[in-house]
Amino acid sequence: MPRPLRIASVNVNGIRAAARKGMHDWLETADVDVLTLQEVRAELTDLQAALPGWHVVNDEALAKGRAGVAIATRAPLDVWRVDLGDDTLDSKGRWVEADLDVDGEHLTVVSAYVFTGEADTEKQVAKYAFLDAMEQRMPLLAAGHAVITGDLNVGHRQFDIRNWKGNVKKAGFLPRERAYFDRFIAPLGETVETVDGSSGTGLGWSDVGRTFAGEVDGPYTWWSNRGKAFDTDTGWRIDYHLASPSLAPRVVDYRVVRAPSWDTRWSDHAPVVADYTLGN
Repeated sequence: MPRPLRIASVNVNGIRAAARKGMHDWLETADVDVLTLQEVRAELTDLQAALPGWHVVNDEALAKGRAGVAIATRAPLDVWRVDLGDDTLDSKGRWVEADLDVDGEHLTVVSAYVFTGEADTEKQVAKYAFLDAMEQRMPLLAAGHAVITGDLNVGHRQFDIRNWKGNVKKAGFLPRERAYFDRFIAPLGETVETVDGSSGTGLGWSDVGRTFAGEVDGPYTWWSNRGKAFDTDTGWRIDYHLASPSLAPRVVDYRVVRAPSWDTRWSDHAPVVADYTLGN
């Protein structure tokens, strides 16, 4: 049987800063085949300098030093896309897809960085527009093996935020945001009643992290730099691997790589790593 494909996703909070703080030390032992990055905040040349020997595709934000997504692989990348939605959608630096051949099987990998949003503002309107475009794109990706990775900036359930009661009216845990995820992971084609009281049709994707962790708090992937959030594990699970219906049964392992201490972190997010069995 071929060796599983290891995909790691992480919001690096600036690729140059992450490389300076210790990202390379982790990569040397992580045995990663595909690395997806969010909040890169840099140009392609910076990514190439930070990831020597990797093949990189990316999409930069229009505003310098903001957002930015990338996919890095050990093998060359020939086919990749950045288009999500129509010309009215603000998606620059927030969505990149790459098609991979893995031992004779096709896999599409996505690195996504959803807007943070802010309740009752235009920032939240932009976030909903982005999530709408995702919901339209996902059935097309689900025609084959696909995985959407990245910082999706929504805690789907109460298990996903330590202090969920204090965030029920804040972006990241609003009922309408969470309803998208209800539809994303509901059984394909089934009608689902969502947390905001609406109904919709399930897309059949799998939340790999929740599937592996079960009905428990966390494991969290992001911690505020305020106070002692990291030390007390007062975090949010907002970084995901969403596997398409055909890929979901191929997941054989999943983990959040939480740093051993606050001062050893190289990002305020932890890498999220999953192994997939692909190949004939």
